[in-house]
Amino acid sequence: QVQLVQSGGGLVQAGGSLRLSCADSGRTFSTYVMGWFRQAPGKEREFVGAISWSNGNTDYSDPVKGRFTISRDNPKNTVYLQMNSLKPEDTAVYYCAAGGRYRVSIPATTGSYDFWGQGTQVTVSS
Repeated sequence: QVQLVQSGGGLVQAGGSLRLSCADSGRTFSTYVMGWFRQAPGKEREFVGAISWSNGNTDYSDPVKGRFTISRDNPKNTVYLQMNSLKPEDTAVYYCAAGGRYRVSIPATTGSYDFWGQGTQVTVSS
């Protein structure tokens, strides 16, 4: 069973950086695609990016491409979201998710992910 616990987040000024972490207490972490999503007030949850379970390939949404980086440490069962050059429009609750077990491609839809973290607030002030 995958159980995801997030840490990090908080308040930062525009142009600043934050790193989110997401740790799994189970034994199958390395077999899942790990994704990050975010949800702003009044908006649907949207894909931020994800990292493959096998080769470290990543995929990012256009709004964060070049500013955010996803990495994973399989021995530590942890995935990270490094966010640089943050903008006020990045303000949202961020969620990590596990899905696409053994899947070759990287899914970008919420329905493709089976397990979710508790969410963490990121607020970027202007």
